[in-house]
Amino acid sequence: MYQSLNPANQKQFATFETFDRDLIQKKVASAKSAFQYWKNLQVNERAEIIEQFANVFENKKQELGKLMSMEMGKPLVQAIAEVEKCVLLCRYTASKAEEFLSPKSIQTDNHKEAYLLYQPVGAVLGVMPWNYPYWQALRFGIPALLAGNVIFLKPAPNVPQCGLEIEKAFKEVFPSHSIFQTMLLDNDQVAELIEEPLLQGIALTGSEGAGAAVASKAASEIKKAVLELGGSDAFVVLKDADLEKAAEVAVKSRMNNSGQTCIAAKRFIVEEAVAEEFTTALKNNYARLNWGDPFEEDTDIGPLARKDLLDKLSEQLEDTIQAGAEVLVAGGKVEGIEGNFFRPVLLTGVKEGMRAYEEELFGPVGVLYIEKDLEAAIVRANDTRYGLGAAVWTEDLEKAKMVAARLEAGAIAINEMVKSDPKLPFGGIKRSGFGREMAKEGIHEFVNIKTVIVG
Repeated sequence: MYQSLNPANQKQFATFETFDRDLIQKKVASAKSAFQYWKNLQVNERAEIIEQFANVFENKKQELGKLMSMEMGKPLVQAIAEVEKCVLLCRYTASKAEEFLSPKSIQTDNHKEAYLLYQPVGAVLGVMPWNYPYWQALRFGIPALLAGNVIFLKPAPNVPQCGLEIEKAFKEVFPSHSIFQTMLLDNDQVAELIEEPLLQGIALTGSEGAGAAVASKAASEIKKAVLELGGSDAFVVLKDADLEKAAEVAVKSRMNNSGQTCIAAKRFIVEEAVAEEFTTALKNNYARLNWGDPFEEDTDIGPLARKDLLDKLSEQLEDTIQAGAEVLVAGGKVEGIEGNFFRPVLLTGVKEGMRAYEEELFGPVGVLYIEKDLEAAIVRANDTRYGLGAAVWTEDLEKAKMVAARLEAGAIAINEMVKSDPKLPFGGIKRSGFGREMAKEGIHEFVNIKTVIVG
């Protein structure tokens, strides 16, 4: 069962049944027909359709943002900004598609001519989460579509309407063929769809467990997968950093999307020489945060998306405190009101073996580590099974670049927060996944890179 349950008041406002076998087969047949047409269009023709889709999304950004806030609790200002970022993704990738997909000539010593073709492979399935229901669906989907593939989207069970709105927008601009279809499936049906011969790629954003399950199934079918999983991003502050600015950005990064972001700055790592000053600045920025109704313009932190997520975060926090962590800013689950509200928390004294050290905290909880020097800070930053993003703050740019080279993550920000950008490839290493989305590297993930030689 897919259901829209407002996390701010626990009121259900829509339900949807998972698709039955007949409907799934019908949609697969539609995708086969669409692929035969779509793959034969010129890249610029596909780009025109994506541009039209971007226009529809832009015109509906208020409506789409409101729906997102109702389904998963994102503050409305942030929800609208997500839609606007989707529009930017569509327009940029459409403008670059011909360049990224043009045949590439290669000089060799033993052939008259050699070149590469970048051709579509079939259907790509996106198994997507709830925290950025438009952005993450389009982050994999738009490059794959421009490459000539067709798309199946399996949204998270608590954001079905966001997923359906994406399909609706594609039908509005391209009604003749089903190039993008939202599939309301259970886990067993996802596994069965991966077996479908038309399907040649799977992109998943989600938990480690979900990633392992989907990647295992994809491997058993000899099909490519791209995974973007959890993160425990380090935010390294060196003694020569702009401490006020660093503290401001640290809290902004940690609390974005109510703390429910894979690339949030979850671990603040500061050199001992400036720890007191940085800690004071962190506390001051925490004190300015407003939590509450996501539809209020001054709300920084809305409710967590589901009650089970609220309960898990509360348990992680309680277990960590009981294990000896110190609370610098008190907060946690808000009792006695409707909604999945969780007030921001700042911890320190978190040690190896504690849940907040070993696990990803998916909510507004930051952890502060104080290290004696640069070397100790780098060791602490890399002491995680994740490797999605990291940030380093220092006024010495050469030192910053040295640290960036040593941090174990897929993306490093120097003197700013880690964030995704349509112009840059995005993805992680270690338990944060593999493969890249967006930019040239992303559009090449789901193509046949065909080598042609002339003798």
